[in-house]
Amino acid sequence: MATNLSALFHLVKAAVPHMRPGSSIIGSSSVNSDTPSPTLMPYAATKAAIANMTASLAQLLGPKGIRANSVAPGPIWTPLIPSTMPKEKVESFGEDTPLGRPGQPAELAPVYVLLASDEASYVSGARVAVTGGRPIL
Repeated sequence: MATNLSALFHLVKAAVPHMRPGSSIIGSSSVNSDTPSPTLMPYAATKAAIANMTASLAQLLGPKGIRANSVAPGPIWTPLIPSTMPKEKVESFGEDTPLGRPGQPAELAPVYVLLASDEASYVSGARVAVTGGRPIL
């Protein structure tokens, strides 16, 4: 966990001097950052730290015209799902969301595109939930 956050910190630190006003940093958080599963403790803690770090970056870099936001996906159907879960969990994956199904990567991608675009020029410090209706706080 600490290694991933350290790498993210150093990556941002190295990139910022090359970023112009209007640039955007987008962190990938997770619904697990707010509703952690005990079996995913290191993952959930890292994703919560990414959300927190991104919110701090929005405040720190705003005066330079650099926006920072994060996306909190989950559950999204990826090849990782069937390779990391028992078959019975895979069959019902995402059914417990208010929309009753997992999301698809294509449903997640437009949020990243929006946050990177000029259309989101006044969006900074936000965490966007792409969760099928599961709330994040």
